[in-house]
Amino acid sequence: MATKSRLSSTNKKNAKAAVNDDIKLVRDLAAILEHADLGEIAFANKDVAIRLSRVNTPVVGLSAPTGPASINLTKSSGTDEIASDVTNPAEHPGAITSPMVGTVYTSPEPGAPSFISEGDDVKKGQTLLIVEAMKVMNPITADRAGKVDKILVQNAQPVEYGEPLVIIN
Repeated sequence: MATKSRLSSTNKKNAKAAVNDDIKLVRDLAAILEHADLGEIAFANKDVAIRLSRVNTPVVGLSAPTGPASINLTKSSGTDEIASDVTNPAEHPGAITSPMVGTVYTSPEPGAPSFISEGDDVKKGQTLLIVEAMKVMNPITADRAGKVDKILVQNAQPVEYGEPLVIIN
């Protein structure tokens, strides 16, 4: 019987140590989330899967709306141009959004020219940016042909899932 109680005591100590390790992992992930100013972070291994998320995380590079959206029609060079003050670029019909949380890169490698610039014409399937997530480089491609109206991110900027990256018209 003494052997059984020793095993039980050992199992309890191991379980307590595992819980303490999990708590430390959550605290470490929360610190990374805060330090890197991320909206979400996830970790998984064979024993545990953890996802931490901040609910009201401000989106970097966007300002708060100052009033209602307005649409101004102007005529120039014989063509109609529509200029809009979009309060939420993610709702713009030409917005390309991030499919994941990660770090966005505007060129294929440091020192190389950017994939795109504002005003460039792009083809469907053309690489616009790269989002690095968990050391994997994920190309973000144009879902349609058009002109790059606005680039909403900077090189090496952290991005969140669904965050608008580029607007193509």
